Amino acid sequence: MRKRVGTLCIAAAFLLCSSGCGTAQSGAEQREIRFSWWGGESRHQATEAACRAFEQQHPDIRVHTEYGAWNGWEDAAAAALYAGTEPDVMQVNRNWLSDYQSDSAGFLDLNPYREIIGLGDYDPDVLEMCTEDGELRCIPISETGRVFFWNQSTFDLAGIAVPDSFDALCQAGTVFKEKLGDAYYPLALGWYDRMLFTVYLLQCRYGREWVSGGALQYSESEIAWALETIEMLEQTHVIPPLKQIAGGGADSFDKDENWITGRYGGIYEWDSSAGKFIDSLESGQKLTVGTYFSDLGEYHGGFSKIAQGFAISKHTADPEACAELIAFLVSNEEAVRLLGTERGIPLNHKAYDICGSAGLLGDISAEAYQRMNDWIGFRIDPDFEHASLKGTGGVYEDVFTGLSYGDYSVSQAAERLCAGIQAALAGEKP
Repeated sequence: MRKRVGTLCIAAAFLLCSSGCGTAQSGAEQREIRFSWWGGESRHQATEAACRAFEQQHPDIRVHTEYGAWNGWEDAAAAALYAGTEPDVMQVNRNWLSDYQSDSAGFLDLNPYREIIGLGDYDPDVLEMCTEDGELRCIPISETGRVFFWNQSTFDLAGIAVPDSFDALCQAGTVFKEKLGDAYYPLALGWYDRMLFTVYLLQCRYGREWVSGGALQYSESEIAWALETIEMLEQTHVIPPLKQIAGGGADSFDKDENWITGRYGGIYEWDSSAGKFIDSLESGQKLTVGTYFSDLGEYHGGFSKIAQGFAISKHTADPEACAELIAFLVSNEEAVRLLGTERGIPLNHKAYDICGSAGLLGDISAEAYQRMNDWIGFRIDPDFEHASLKGTGGVYEDVFTGLSYGDYSVSQAAERLCAGIQAALAGEKP
């Protein structure tokens, strides 16, 4: 089996306090905490600025920051959590709250720090989505779902409109190949994007939850239909083969020259990630938010999830300082203005109002969020992002890379995907 293999070099960022340390303040004794997150360059810059603003207002607390791209990030974070060397405050995905929790490791219950953090500024049902065994293990930052983003300039070059239906997307493959050449594709989907697109296809057609009651709600034959559809998109020049994407050498599309220069005309991405994809485009190109495809079925497919949360390590020596940092990031006016919608539209009521007053809810991230919020009715199953499925070398990568490279037939890929998901849901090794 030929695979894209992610690097684990960023593990050192968790094992040793490294990048972006602020300047120590004189006078008061220093309390030091480490804070880690992943994302694109625009998120890094905004969050660094917010941390430095926090230090100005809390001169007794020094924040050491550790950040990087998503590729390989969860593997490194998991290694640190198992070793007990994780940062004090961590940006986390929802599945981490159960996947990496034990009696001696994982994340603190944040309910005892409700006054510091200001839990009253959240809807109870939102906090419930981050609660496990009665413990609030992270503060939800935003809710997100996958939407289509199109490079308007590339479609203008091809002489066609951005796709407003699945049929139009399929036809665009031929147009791109004939008018722009073999290097241009209407849509680029990595292996995890293809997994999310599979769920989107199936839910549009059948209208069922992906998982309910701990059981997969789609049959192997139904999943095979979705995989055949993705294979068809690759064969008709709508999406590039995964081998070609891997050949670009980038760990995400915002760093891929094919996206940056407009050769990839669209992506299917989280609405909360809009900023980094806009910033990565060459000057003169225009990104637009696409519509969902009503010709795929009578249902609204795709799901939303908590975009990320801020969690505090069980091993921290200073949980109050950590809670102060989280409170600052999610509701302080200066921090909220600096961070804007870098992590999506804020779920914190104060932050939402601040963004509204500052005119920060009228950008493409807000448009993408509204498009997603108006369409999607399903919510993600927590096990969907289980490390054995989503992690580097996991079931999703194996299945979609194997299918694209020709190592699996559609039926073999469907069988492997079903078996892997069912094993993860049963708590077994896939």
